[in-house]
Amino acid sequence: MLGANDGIVSTASLLVGVAAAEASRGSIMVAGVAGLVAGAMSMAAGEYVSVSSQADTERADLAKERRELATTPEAEFEELTQIYIQRGLDAALAKQVARQLTEHDALGAHARDELGISEALSARPVQAAVASASTFAVGAALPLLAAFICPENQIVPIVSVTSLGFLALLGGISAGTGGAPILRAVVRVTFWGALAMAATAGIGALFGVSA
Repeated sequence: MLGANDGIVSTASLLVGVAAAEASRGSIMVAGVAGLVAGAMSMAAGEYVSVSSQADTERADLAKERRELATTPEAEFEELTQIYIQRGLDAALAKQVARQLTEHDALGAHARDELGISEALSARPVQAAVASASTFAVGAALPLLAAFICPENQIVPIVSVTSLGFLALLGGISAGTGGAPILRAVVRVTFWGALAMAATAGIGALFGVSA
């Protein structure tokens, strides 16, 4: 949802700004497509770098844990036992659970219960990059489609209104899925989207020249 919202806001703002400068439909569409591609690539690169850093940290933590298990196994066993005690098990049961998990997969137990690293939650840079780029592109395609099918002299109002509608819809779905207040989420996302488009429209009208 966040990537799609970014795609809608940035692309719609770009389209509205260029259209307000009285550019031709061709120039507006070129700017919009360029914004979609650049935004998607930027999202992918940023997410890849961020998640790669997280993955590097996870690998370093696991390497450290592996060394500690090899050099101080009893201390690591006691550490795991204390974790289970803090989670509500009595001392005897915590020690039994720690013993069984250590015998089964010591590193996996420490990774999951001490470090918070599991197979399902481990960092995947490529997957994160593709997901971010894809959601941004899908969001950006919506105002682009509106600009493509509407009359040239109506691009600013139609792209603005349809984009705000898309933002309101996504904001409502996101809030509903997460159990948050829907109206508050819709108002928040449409307000900032409208503000961004108004700012770029103002700049386009101020500095624009006829194509």
